[in-house]
Amino acid sequence: MLNDNGQSTNSIEIRGKVASPFTFSHEVYGEGFYSFMAETERLSESVDLLPVTVSERLTSGMGLVPGDLINIYGQVRSYNNYIQEERRNRLLITVFAREIERLEAESITPQNPNNVFLDGFICKKPIFRETPFGREIADILLAVNRSYNKSDYIPCICWGRNAKFAATLEVSDNVRINGRLQSRVYQKKYDNGTVVEKTAYEISISKIELVKEI
Repeated sequence: MLNDNGQSTNSIEIRGKVASPFTFSHEVYGEGFYSFMAETERLSESVDLLPVTVSERLTSGMGLVPGDLINIYGQVRSYNNYIQEERRNRLLITVFAREIERLEAESITPQNPNNVFLDGFICKKPIFRETPFGREIADILLAVNRSYNKSDYIPCICWGRNAKFAATLEVSDNVRINGRLQSRVYQKKYDNGTVVEKTAYEISISKIELVKEI
């Protein structure tokens, strides 16, 4: 989908390395899709492990294995997966690769790209809160339209003045954001006392603007 400026409403570029073997995901009209984890470094030297979905037609003959360096262009996609132990659907996030290329070692730098652009609509009232140390945070769920009357629902997070701005937004507001896709490990406690470590994926927003109607 393109916005009024002729720009894609959903784009991502990440650079890093293959962090897991490729596993079969699903098939659409005879085209097989595979999933794997990609590792990208932040400037802080911490690491994000991001799920990637890619067509077999894009990787045919590449022979990619864990440790190979790659660059990916694509979109941030979401889908629902039923979690039996939780008895509910869980929103899953993936990088849907439209282009993938193998890189040489010298292509990897501390400034590796992990760039996301989204043009979408607020679909839940943003949740604004402060940490015990006074840091201001806002959580946003953004609906981004794509072809065939489908939408991706993408969780986002922002801080400081961006969080204060997000707190003023209403459901159905059209916003454009720039940021990065990050992974965050947390602990989920169930009613029976069991604690399970899980990973959440969200867009860390660096820039957000309201699209005003003309």
